[in-house]
Amino acid sequence: MAAKNSSVTEFILEGLTDQPGLRIPLFFLFLGFHMVTVVGNLGLITLFGLNSHLHTPMYFFLFNLSLIDFCFSTTITPKMLINFVSRKNIISFTGCMTQLFFFCFFVVSESFILSAMAYDRYVAICNPLLYTVTMSPQVCLLLLLGAYGMGFAGAMAHTGSIMNLTFCADNLVNHFMCDILPLLQLSCNSSYMNELVLFILVAVDIGLPIVSVFISYALILSSIHHISSTEGRSKAFSTCSSHIIVVLLFFGSGAFMYLKPPSILPLEEGKVSSLFYTIIVPMLNPLIYSLRNKDVKVALRRTLGRKIFS
Repeated sequence: MAAKNSSVTEFILEGLTDQPGLRIPLFFLFLGFHMVTVVGNLGLITLFGLNSHLHTPMYFFLFNLSLIDFCFSTTITPKMLINFVSRKNIISFTGCMTQLFFFCFFVVSESFILSAMAYDRYVAICNPLLYTVTMSPQVCLLLLLGAYGMGFAGAMAHTGSIMNLTFCADNLVNHFMCDILPLLQLSCNSSYMNELVLFILVAVDIGLPIVSVFISYALILSSIHHISSTEGRSKAFSTCSSHIIVVLLFFGSGAFMYLKPPSILPLEEGKVSSLFYTIIVPMLNPLIYSLRNKDVKVALRRTLGRKIFS
């Protein structure tokens, strides 16, 4: 399969580095990162399934965040690892568009899951008496379906936009994955309008969740300000701290990458930014939520205790 009006049937991924001496050390480094990501996220998914006291709205969304991070890492990392040990990392046009689709799907879905988690924290802190009613299973399911629906729509829009481009003789992608900006720069007929469409789509996919997170935390801070006791304020802050860290890591790196015109952000810097939210953030998320969350640590001890006892 090739793009419409295109002679290119496959791409060559340039990878993270062209220095042979760094390939093997980087291979083992990112293999270690990937193993931590897989074990951490699958561990959290298993933990949430085995412990009934974690079957609450917050952990329902965290379960889906771990699932997305696991799938996200599996979509990107294996192909990048191949690049470190092979002379030429070839990916077919169909494979490239498939990777691009799932990359966009998981990125957009995660951004809306994070905004749903911010809304959950807002309800828990600002309207605790109405929490079970407001965050009912039906509402949580609708928020989840909305996140995945936006992910699917965003992935279809981005992938369709790239598939309508024309690719000529040059098929060397200056990246370790099939990302939007490198493919735009590789195209023969990419124009200002393509970049404008990309900017608008990303502004919606990242901008809407950022605005919703900002509003949620503005209301949370206002509510915390009216709490008289220091202990109450500390407890309210502690319930949000893990989520705030994850939001800053994810949206910060994503906005740095995509909310700038390609001419301003060199692709080499783009690789580093992409590396951060495709590899590092999915690895850190389970560590942040497990090390900073009492419920998760208690559930982990109970689960390990049952396994050892049995």
